[in-house]
Amino acid sequence: MNTKLKLILMNFLQFAVWGAYLTSQGRYLGSIGLGEKIGLFYSIQGIVSIFMPALLGIVADKWIPAQKTLGIAHLVAGVTMVAAGYYGHVAGADAQFSVLFTLYTISVAFFMPTIALSYSVAYNALEKGGLDPVKAFPPIRVWGTVGFICTMWFVDLMGFQANSFQYITSGLLGLALGLYCFTLPNCPIVKTNDKKSLADAMGLSAFKLFKEKRMAIFFIFSLFLGVALQITNGFANPFLGDFGNLEEYAGTFGVEHSNMLISLSQISETLCILLIPFCLKKWGIKKVMLMAMLAWVFRFGLFATGNPGSGVWMFILSMIVYGVAFDFFNISGSLFVNEATDKSIRSSAQGLFMMMTNGIGAALGSLGAQKVINMLVNVHKVEGATDWHAVMNGWSDSWFVFAAYSLVIMVFFAILFKYKHIPEK
Repeated sequence: MNTKLKLILMNFLQFAVWGAYLTSQGRYLGSIGLGEKIGLFYSIQGIVSIFMPALLGIVADKWIPAQKTLGIAHLVAGVTMVAAGYYGHVAGADAQFSVLFTLYTISVAFFMPTIALSYSVAYNALEKGGLDPVKAFPPIRVWGTVGFICTMWFVDLMGFQANSFQYITSGLLGLALGLYCFTLPNCPIVKTNDKKSLADAMGLSAFKLFKEKRMAIFFIFSLFLGVALQITNGFANPFLGDFGNLEEYAGTFGVEHSNMLISLSQISETLCILLIPFCLKKWGIKKVMLMAMLAWVFRFGLFATGNPGSGVWMFILSMIVYGVAFDFFNISGSLFVNEATDKSIRSSAQGLFMMMTNGIGAALGSLGAQKVINMLVNVHKVEGATDWHAVMNGWSDSWFVFAAYSLVIMVFFAILFKYKHIPEK
């Protein structure tokens, strides 16, 4: 198998592991009485992303080659995810939060660093194969999104959205990938006499960028916008599932196959990546980021006003605008950081951007969204109300809160972030 095919398979499995549960576990947790804890399950991904990638990165740099570190991490994550799924299956509706959450947390703590490690392994393999990573990697990375979509559909079609078999699916794929990683090209450890402090190794030296006003504003707003990243991953599926309790929507495609409907978001994400170079050259980072923020307003607003029946077109449109909301923020922001920072701290600056968005921002967003939904939606379920229209109104109010939040962030970013763009001819 040539290098590209090896890396395509690695990327496919890497994100297939994640896609098996990321968009559907909210419905499962709700089905076993843990609906008020969904935010904790999603926030832990952000929390471990603050420090675990740096720690395993140090291990891969100094002691264990990156492809083996990647394999070991996937094996640990896979074993504990299978254990979480098996426990959930055996315990059923009596599953205890403490046990399930502990097993899940261990798995996620070892899975999240594998995303960055997989990139390192891929770049190394491409360079060894005489290929340019900048040109060769994007078409390979696209297969990661394909893998994510495939397991979303698999979990949906197999009827795993509301049970713990989605965890078992993810864990088994993780174990297969863990073993496969040991067949990948070796990433040699670079021996050096340079001694970095732990702060440098973890990318904390990039915090000095906060001394520059423009970068400080950019990173702060990156955190604020990062709040939006995991909200629909955690709560879109339970939201669509609750429509099934209303007679007029029971049995509709959006209720029965929520994951397949949500997967349109990932398809849009793949296509919108192609627009980024053109948009950045024509309008610059400020306008592109404002487009992303406006897209988040529509993303949430369309959830608030749609339904799986006559209003399903609003859900579909929400999935389409997600590509702009996610890509124009995450990928464009990363490109801006690369362009606006000195080479000596560029990697650390990228780490800081990821920490602010997918780490701190995503964690705060998951916990904050859970508070809003507990207050506006879950209170009706806890009190045993049978008026599901009241529950759905609570959902709508929640989505409007998230849309209003995104709109406020957009307005303040437009006012405070100063950036003059010179269009490229």
